[in-house]
Amino acid sequence: MTDNSNLRIAVIGGGPGGYAAAFLAADLGMKVTLIDQEPNPGGVCLYRGCIPSKALLHVAKLITESRDAKNLGVEFSEPKLDLPRLRSWKEGVIKKLTGGLGQLSKQRKVEYIQGKAAFENSSTLRVSRVSGTEDSLTFDRIIIATGSRPAIIPSLKLDSPRLMDSTSALDLNDVPSSLLVIGGGYIGLELGTVYTALGSKVSAVEMLPGLLPGADRDLVLPLHKRMEKIFTSILLNTTVASVKEEPSGIRVTFDGPEVKEREKVFDKVLVSVGRKPNSEIPGLDKTQVKVGQRGFIQVNKQLQTDDPSIYAIGDVVGEPMLAHKASHEGRTAVEAIAGHKVAFEPNAIPAVVFTDPEIAWCGLTETQAQKENREVKIARFPWAASGRAMTLDRTEGMTKLLLDPQTERVLGVGIVGPGAGELIAEGVLAIEMGALAKDIALTIHPHPTLSETIMESAEVFFGTSTHLYRPKRS
Repeated sequence: MTDNSNLRIAVIGGGPGGYAAAFLAADLGMKVTLIDQEPNPGGVCLYRGCIPSKALLHVAKLITESRDAKNLGVEFSEPKLDLPRLRSWKEGVIKKLTGGLGQLSKQRKVEYIQGKAAFENSSTLRVSRVSGTEDSLTFDRIIIATGSRPAIIPSLKLDSPRLMDSTSALDLNDVPSSLLVIGGGYIGLELGTVYTALGSKVSAVEMLPGLLPGADRDLVLPLHKRMEKIFTSILLNTTVASVKEEPSGIRVTFDGPEVKEREKVFDKVLVSVGRKPNSEIPGLDKTQVKVGQRGFIQVNKQLQTDDPSIYAIGDVVGEPMLAHKASHEGRTAVEAIAGHKVAFEPNAIPAVVFTDPEIAWCGLTETQAQKENREVKIARFPWAASGRAMTLDRTEGMTKLLLDPQTERVLGVGIVGPGAGELIAEGVLAIEMGALAKDIALTIHPHPTLSETIMESAEVFFGTSTHLYRPKRS
């Protein structure tokens, strides 16, 4: 086993990529310093992203289910919202998780520095601590894990608490009477779902022809139909020309061929148009690290930059900007530093939209196959034929497999419906293991569950689905 005890490693950024890298490096015997501005590791994901948004989405789900229960013969009184208590619970979740990571850092003897890092050269960092002191520290290897931040549209910049980004929207200072979400991507739709459940009249505007651009249309359709019921309006093929604050709210001017009401006043506006990599690190120009035109740091399959001493991982190196992708990149980078023969070459990275219904996919998508002119076989199983979906009164879902026509190998999986994010991991494993449709069809799934829809999708391919009649394939 390689002796790594003399290797001094610095990780800049304490998010899921950064702390995963730091912890593995410590486990492998390296001397590790983790640098981040927060009191504990966690990064945007835990403090201002994945975790608080999912906490609020859980509350939204409870509220929605209590209202929908009347369809099943159970009627609850209208939920009462205690906003300070809700905020306190959400902050409590964040504190427990980040505090736990702080403890894990100490247990692993990771030196955690709360502060900012700037490069002096390829191996030396000027670290400014929040306490006010500065240190010049030298390392054998440095891993950049600085993440990303909400993108800003200059023409829509407005110095007003009524104009929110995804970070301020999660603070949940109040529940606006009306809210416009600019951007039909997953962050905007998730937050729109939260606010509409809490009582806001939510409208969404997207410049492209459909919500969740890039996702397969058949997966988006059930979500779009539900959004049409719970949102006040969904404006597609529409852009926001201007925003202007007035005493009563923000006046928004719309532009597009389908616009019926050119101007409208909203209590608050949420701008959610993507994220931008945090690659503007002070002193990075004193190294050999190269940054591309879109602001992403260039790396090879070992996550090594053009500077042999510096590695980079997570949002700062490119899409998909997902926490689980960053974590795996962090571990790959550390293993490469340790001298292991590794490369970051996943066949499938799962993507999940935590709306209601959830949407999840991995591997090859139908949209991608069409763009590449690639022949695939698609097997779909509608949840209307699922006993478990029926008992949940949620039959709008669908599971599909994308299969290679010659080998019948699973190339991609797409799911829409409650719990899709929990189900998609089976699809990821199937793709990574090179599973065939027959492997999935022969794998016994528990009944009655939503996981059966994956098995029955494979059976649809063979024309032998128990709960769905399809003519056998020739």
